[in-house]
Parts: sequence; C-alpha cells; structure tokens
Amino acid sequence: MKVSQFEQKKWDLSDLYPDHKSESFAADREKIEALGKAFESYRPQLKPDMTIQDFHFILAKYEEIVTLGQNLGSFVGLWFSEDTQNPEAIANYAQIEAITTETGNRTLFFNLWWKSLSGEEAARFIQESPDYAYFLESLRLSKPYTLEEKSEQIINIKNMTGASALNNLYESLTNRYQFKLVIDGEEKSLTRGELMVYARDADAEIRKQAYQELYRVYGEDGTILAQIYQSIARDYGNENVQLRGFSSPISVMNLENNIPDSVVDLLLATCQKNKDLFQKYFTLKKKIIGLDVFNRYDLYAPTMPDKKQIPYAEAIETVRTAFSEFDPRFAELAMSIFAADHVDSEVRHGKRGGAFCWTAGPKLKPWVLLNYQGRTDDVSTMAHELGHAVHSLSAAEHNIFEQHACLPLAETASTFAEMVLTDFMLKNETDPAIRRNILMEQMDGDYATIQRQAYFALFERQAHEMILKGADVEALNQAYLENLRDQFGDAILVNDEFKWEWVSIPHIYATPFYVYAYAFGQLLVLSLYRKYKEEGKDFLPKYWKLISAGGSKSPETILKESGFNFHEEAFWQGGFDVLQERIRFLEEGL
Repeated sequence: MKVSQFEQKKWDLSDLYPDHKSESFAADREKIEALGKAFESYRPQLKPDMTIQDFHFILAKYEEIVTLGQNLGSFVGLWFSEDTQNPEAIANYAQIEAITTETGNRTLFFNLWWKSLSGEEAARFIQESPDYAYFLESLRLSKPYTLEEKSEQIINIKNMTGASALNNLYESLTNRYQFKLVIDGEEKSLTRGELMVYARDADAEIRKQAYQELYRVYGEDGTILAQIYQSIARDYGNENVQLRGFSSPISVMNLENNIPDSVVDLLLATCQKNKDLFQKYFTLKKKIIGLDVFNRYDLYAPTMPDKKQIPYAEAIETVRTAFSEFDPRFAELAMSIFAADHVDSEVRHGKRGGAFCWTAGPKLKPWVLLNYQGRTDDVSTMAHELGHAVHSLSAAEHNIFEQHACLPLAETASTFAEMVLTDFMLKNETDPAIRRNILMEQMDGDYATIQRQAYFALFERQAHEMILKGADVEALNQAYLENLRDQFGDAILVNDEFKWEWVSIPHIYATPFYVYAYAFGQLLVLSLYRKYKEEGKDFLPKYWKLISAGGSKSPETILKESGFNFHEEAFWQGGFDVLQERIRFLEEGL
C-alpha cells in the first residue's frame, strides 16, 4: 500500500449505506421497527426457569436489533459530524434517534427482566453464555438504580428531546462559529481548528489574539451556552440523583465504567496532589522560551520556531513507520483504516471540530475524523485516533456488547500510539535542540491529557453541585477561574477571558464526566510504556492481551492481569514519577 495515494477528503460511509436515500437505508429503517415490534412477543417466555436454548435465541434477536441500531445511528452520526449545518443530516439524525429510542423502549423489558432475577437465577444463564458473560454481569450493576418499565421508557423519550437535543443544538451552534484574525496585515476568517494553530504560534502577541478571539466569540454566546449546560446538568441530576438514587452525578459515569467511586476520587486527588509537577514544568518552560510573564495564552507556546508544514501523505508514512517499528501488526491494522477510505481529514466550515474514532461494530472498520492542517501535533492526533482504531480492530472477535473497552481503558492504545510516535521521532533526531523540543511537546501533551482533563472533571463535579443549588452563570465562571488558578498556582497568570473556556469544551456537554478517562488512560500508559522499554518485544503479548480484551472483562480484572492495582495510590503516582524523570532530564539539558 502506497501512502502517497491518499489525499485529504471526506470519508466513505458506503460500508454502512450508500446514502440516506438508498434502498438499504430505508429497508433497515423499516426492519429495525419490525424487529422491535416482533421482539415484544418474547416477553411471556422470559422466566427464571426458561431453557438456555430459548434464552440464547432471544439474546441473539436482541443483538440483531442492537447491531442494526448501531449501523443506522453510526451512519447519521458520522454524516452529521461531517457537516453539522446540513439540514438533511440534522433531520435524519433526529429521525433515526426517534426510531432507535422507540425500539429501545420496545426491547427494554428484556433488560428489566434480566435485572429482576436473583443472583442464583442469573448465574445459571451467565455460566452457559461465556461469550456474553461480562455483558450480562455488567447489566446487573445498575440494578439498584433501575426504575420500573414505564418510567424507564419515559426517561428514554425525555432524553431524546431533552439532553440529547440540547447537545445537538450546542454542536450546531458552536460548529458554525467563524473567527477573525489579522495576520501579516490580512484579516483571515477561520474555523476553531484553524484558529488554534495560532495559539501555538512563536509570536506571543498572535497567541494572545487567538485566545482573545476564541473567547470573544464564545463569550458573545456565553450566557446561552451556559444555560444549555445548566439545563443538561439539571436534567442529569434530576434523573440520576433524585430519581435513580445515585450518591452523586459522577457516580453515574463511574458505574458505567465499572470503576468504584473511591478509585476515581483517588485518581483526581493524586492529580491535585501533583499539580506542582506541571507548575514546575511551566516555570522551566518560561525560562526556556524567555518570557517575563507566563500568561495562559503561552501555555502551548513552541520552544523553537516551527513553520514546517507536514504533507498529509508524509504524516501517514511517519505514523506507519513508527507503528511498524513497534509492531508490524499494529501498523497493518492502522493502515487498514486508510485503505477502507474511512478517514475524513479535510478542514471544512460546518464540520465537527477536533478528532475522533467511531466504532460502529465488530464487523466494520472504525471511522476516523481528523482536521489535518500539517502541524506536528496533527501528526500526533493522527497517531492517537489510529490507536483507537487498532484497539477496536484487535477486539473485533468480541460481540457488539463487549468489543468496546470502558472509557478509561479506551484511551490505552491511543495514548500508547502517541508515545510510540514520539519515541520514533526522538530516535531519528540528532539535534539536541530539536530533541528537547520534542520532549517538551510531549510534556505539553501530557499536561493536556492528564492535568487539564482532571481539572475539567473537578470543575464538572463542582458545577453539577452548584447548578442543582441554583448557581447562575457568573458563579460558574468564577468557579472555573478559581479552578484554573488552583491548577496553575504562581506559574501561570490566568487571564480573565478564560472564564469562558468551560463553555467551549464539548465533552462536558455531550458526555458528563467523560474527561477523567483521559487522565486515567495517560497515567496507565506511562506505566505500560515503562514496562515496554524495560522488556522490549517480550512486552508485546501482554500488550495485545490487554487491548484485545476490549470490554469483555471488568477494568479491574484487565489491569490485574497486567500487574496493576488501581486501588493503590502508587498505581497513579507511578505515571507522575515518569513525568518527574522527564522534567529532571530537561533541567539537566539547560
């Protein structure tokens, strides 16, 4: 396969459906409704003493419905992501969401029946269903927080027209934003992704202007965006704390990840405990780049000029080579995403910003969204998202319920892939100044993945509590500024416009408390990578075992099998110790 054949373009969604007007799309839309109605006929058969054969038959029908829903939902979700301003995509997204919600309500009785069984009754079915054992076990985790059927159905309908609709509104509103910046006397109209290139510019004044423009635009709609968030948070709290009985909003995500509250508390507390590590790094960076005052505008300032544009094909080749040196299988799986034409890498107005990897199911290769602009960090992002794809492909032997790892472990292959790329770049670079620059870019990335995300989670935890007590927008803004000042201490001056940063973070709208998964994954990967450096190729079987498990076991079990105990502070501190070593290395180079 020649990477030079790949150009920046939209992805091809035809492995799902040719288009929204195709016969196959219409047929599957009708089929899922028919299957949902037919599934209701199995309700009388669901009894504690039913045969294993009958249980497996019903489970297979349920899996067929879920698979069909994933296909339809993935198609409209990916289509909407490629153009959030497309009225046909928006309409079809809403229509498919309505259909899958209705079908979910028709099949809901199966989950409720399963949760109603005693432990002894459920154990009989689990023992005879080894390929679905963890899925069946994990369904029962939410048994204490499950309501009766009619209430669950009402909540499903409410979510479609409530929190989900609000998040789609947020996406549509923010993805249409255009930003203005004057560069070399010329005013440019930019997407957010294009604007953020200048947040890493060598010129401090340009960095300042980029951030000020970002939060000028978000700030103009700040009150509206904050109201959307407040409504989502109130809805989340009303449902999960008041109705379901969770002890706190974050406990909902913890249960979904099958990670105890105490472990997440320990993770966040360890991040706070180590805030001085990154403060020390930024003080060092201030000295290296020669700033009198280190403003928040300067967070991602380059340590040396880098005007080099990396062509798309060259970026693919760099990633492919780095992956091949780690393990040819890793590279082969990653490159299969390009071969399938499942990558959308263009920068377009209306396209969803950032990057993601979307897994539709075990029988389909994932789709990867990039906004590639030729920067070195764009190459790292490519490696990150392809790492997600490799994770999905390595776990494709599992059923649709167990292919995808829980969110914290879902970052394992992606962040590991970034470290593989960095190692490759360091090995092939002899200039000490460039090597130092690579290491500092890696530290910037570690900050963004660990500390930044942990403090987002800390803010979310505080904001949800404040909102349920009636906090207004200004109180949330001030809480966020205090969050930043605690995070940066005296190392970085936090500028006032950053009070609007929180309304620009899509994850806290779409998936409350998602963000701590990044810190979890990065700290785990730092420990994993240390093992890899110590053991070399002997490490590979352990690594493939970890990521090929997907979501077929609990995260605690998967980590225990790799020699980790996430109940111990040493597990989390180990990652920070690796970063401490890196800072010492940078200090010695001065």
